[in-house]
Amino acid sequence: MEKVKEKNEWIGWVKAIGLAVMLAFVIRFFLFVPIVVEGSSMMPTLEEDDIVVVNKIGAKFVEYNRFDVIVFETNEETHYIKRIIGVQGDHIEYENGKLFINGEHYEESYLEDYKEVLINNGTLTEDFTLEAYLGETVVPDGHYFVLGDNRQRSEDSRNPRIGFVPKEKILGTAEVVLFPFHHFKAIK
Repeated sequence: MEKVKEKNEWIGWVKAIGLAVMLAFVIRFFLFVPIVVEGSSMMPTLEEDDIVVVNKIGAKFVEYNRFDVIVFETNEETHYIKRIIGVQGDHIEYENGKLFINGEHYEESYLEDYKEVLINNGTLTEDFTLEAYLGETVVPDGHYFVLGDNRQRSEDSRNPRIGFVPKEKILGTAEVVLFPFHHFKAIK
């Protein structure tokens, strides 16, 4: 009787561990994934070596919104983390360091820390239009125009090599800075 009870206990443990491993696999590969930030292109929002949690659920089911921070791939080995500035149909331009989308001025509160330290009242983002950089008047259907928050040090949609980001290349939205603990925050 004792051996049967012991055997059932082992089977219970094996099932529990197997279920935990399977659940961890599903969460890791289908729902959320940690990504390590490399470089300074998203400062001050994200710093190098921050570990962010990327929500992969939305990548298949929802539309991304202007100002979401996303992770996307340019090839199988290279992933970028940037902020969506323009969605399909948007006409984007910067004039005197101010963002205009479809002719309407938008505040970029996430850039205030950088704007405060600019020397000689310079601009963080140079003047440009989509036409000047990418030869298009609006963001194409199914694509996004993205910029890094550190505009002077970011490789983003202004570079024709990256250009507009197709929705199918987006892995998900960056939701939370998980580590280091003193950077722990929701990403806005």
